[in-house]
Amino acid sequence: MKKATTVRSVETLACDAGWRNYHFVKITTEDGIVGWGEYDEGFGAPGVTAAIERLGARVVGKNAFQHERIYAELFAATRPAAGGVVALALGAIENALLDVKAKALGVPCYELLGGKIRDRIRVYWSHCATWRINHPDWFKPAITDLDGVKSIGREVREKGFTAMKTNIFVYTDGKPQGWRPGFGSPFEPEINVDRKVLRNLCMHLEAIRDGAGPDVDLLLDLNFNAKTEGYLRILRAIKDMDLFWVEIDTFNPQALGYIRRQSPHPVSSCETLLGLREFLPYFNEQAMDVAIIDTPWNGVWQSMKIAAAAEHFEVNVAPHNFYGHLCTMQNAHFSAVVPNLRIMETDIDRLAWDHELFTHVPEIVDGHLVIPDRPGWGTEPNEEGLRAHPPKSKGGLLNYGQKR
Repeated sequence: MKKATTVRSVETLACDAGWRNYHFVKITTEDGIVGWGEYDEGFGAPGVTAAIERLGARVVGKNAFQHERIYAELFAATRPAAGGVVALALGAIENALLDVKAKALGVPCYELLGGKIRDRIRVYWSHCATWRINHPDWFKPAITDLDGVKSIGREVREKGFTAMKTNIFVYTDGKPQGWRPGFGSPFEPEINVDRKVLRNLCMHLEAIRDGAGPDVDLLLDLNFNAKTEGYLRILRAIKDMDLFWVEIDTFNPQALGYIRRQSPHPVSSCETLLGLREFLPYFNEQAMDVAIIDTPWNGVWQSMKIAAAAEHFEVNVAPHNFYGHLCTMQNAHFSAVVPNLRIMETDIDRLAWDHELFTHVPEIVDGHLVIPDRPGWGTEPNEEGLRAHPPKSKGGLLNYGQKR
């Protein structure tokens, strides 16, 4: 059995992904094995590529099988500035090394993680209505009113999905617009939640529920779009609605615990946390019902440690997944093996050219993602497709609220 393969090169690639770019790290070994990881710069993390390229020089010449040693060496070299963009770079490199090792052994990545517990993963349709409202140039049909919101709710049910997640919108003359002050759109740094926002949110949720019917689970993502007082106002306004969870981001674990203890709905959180050290204060506070882990950011191997800690605190986990198809498969392998899984996020509305960018797209049957048994992550970027869609010079959160 193969026990080593030496890294020859570490490269980064990118392509156009509509309102953002997709980013990939490619690790090639001396014996020609190619491993891939997908990462992101569009969710508030410009500079990951530069970090990967700088850190990659320390990976060349290493045994790709020793991904934990490589991660530990890179962490030691960056310890004074741990976290942030550097942590995202380490996660991307780790995921590409896992792909190399699995391919060298001829097994799916889930075999490296302990073996799969489940063959199919229940998924929820994420950014439901959101992409068609906020990015109508790329996700069609555009949603321009409440009838469109009802229609996509009905589409979710008719396509066999059992859960959907949406966001906050305000309606002006009947037309919806995303309300994302936490991300600067509109720029309201005080992030207060007023009656108009509450009224419009209730109207939006009622419309999508009306379309989907009573048997589809409804999830609400509030992101960073309120302070503690505002989150509590929202929770009081929607207390009578049947919600699977309310997703809340806050930098303060005590504040989140305070919110959770007053919430009529389950609370999920932590999608932007990096490393077990950042999760532990939230676990200790019993701050959330479901811990969301971004495995492309953290690295799947490191994410397994976070999930194991969550199990100690009697908390289930869910992967953060709103990227390209390689990230979906990275998250799927994680979801296949962790005992304490709640559900998996995925975007069903896709770019018209998404299928050109990857060798395989996820197989979804009756609202469940079917875990493939191909070696590695089970898909990889199609370099010819990436070249056909060169990356843009701008996009992602950095352009929220900006004129084109």
